[in-house]
Amino acid sequence: MPLASLSLDLDNQWSYMKTHGDPGWDSFPTYLDTVIPRYLGLMSDLEVSTTVFIVGQDAALEKNHAALSQIPAAGHEVGNHSFHHEPWLHLYTDEEVLQEICKAEEAIEKATGRRPRGWRGPGFSFSPTVLRTLAERGYLYDASTFPTYLGPLARAYYFMRSGLKREEKANRKQLFGKWTEGRRSLHPYRWQFGSHRLLEIPVTTMPLFKSPFHLSYLLYLATFSTTLAETYLKTALALCRATGIEPSYLLHPLDFLGCDDCPDLAFFPAMTRPGSWKMAQSRKFLGLLSERFELVSMETHAQSILRAQGRTPEAALRVVTA
Repeated sequence: MPLASLSLDLDNQWSYMKTHGDPGWDSFPTYLDTVIPRYLGLMSDLEVSTTVFIVGQDAALEKNHAALSQIPAAGHEVGNHSFHHEPWLHLYTDEEVLQEICKAEEAIEKATGRRPRGWRGPGFSFSPTVLRTLAERGYLYDASTFPTYLGPLARAYYFMRSGLKREEKANRKQLFGKWTEGRRSLHPYRWQFGSHRLLEIPVTTMPLFKSPFHLSYLLYLATFSTTLAETYLKTALALCRATGIEPSYLLHPLDFLGCDDCPDLAFFPAMTRPGSWKMAQSRKFLGLLSERFELVSMETHAQSILRAQGRTPEAALRVVTA
């Protein structure tokens, strides 16, 4: 079967509160002790290895080390999800970008024993400076692009349900991307920076329509109709097979947590349902994905893409200058 990579953005409770503008985030409340065992248990049942993008601030806190160390012990890749989890990396200076990446690298390696080779920016944020720095530091891939036209709608919904001030909204004005992100390719390509190149593996959206179908989106649809959500996923996967796209499929911690686990995050879609319901739905949707694609980590996916390029001229990756 064709490949599909699975990746979890391990955004913690405090990072959602911070982006949402809620007080108390700076005490770094966490649900990692709950979500990581649930996630690893489900992945073990599916018999797949995935990639978990870890936030450096979580890795820097001793209280999270026991939970985070379970990830590589269970055979999963660790990736870099920034240190401070601020979806406005485009506002950072060159030096701030370098510090953000390096500080997270060091904390993640200390907590897990593994140095990340992949990166995903918080809130799908990236910039030429971020990409160039990753390439210069020898990262294998970036996974921050999110080709959809619906980013501004998602941002408007998020702002509507937040308590953010005008200045805070200005910092977050590129959260989930501009509508022009929908023009980006769903196929992997390479960024070019002088002699350095960086593989880009976009988060997959539905071919042709560029609408999201990651797990959080499906769970939101399932609150209205589980049949609708299942049909939507099957359609997206059929279009991926028809267009030759090997999906990069995105997961979030709240896909495995419910209102009974974290009532403070009730502002998120589908967080009105209990954790048992969300776990059951997530198991079903990921099962449908595993029936149609071989599920692998992002590192394995990246290596497969690069090997294919070396084997056949028609598999050559398009090169893009950031």
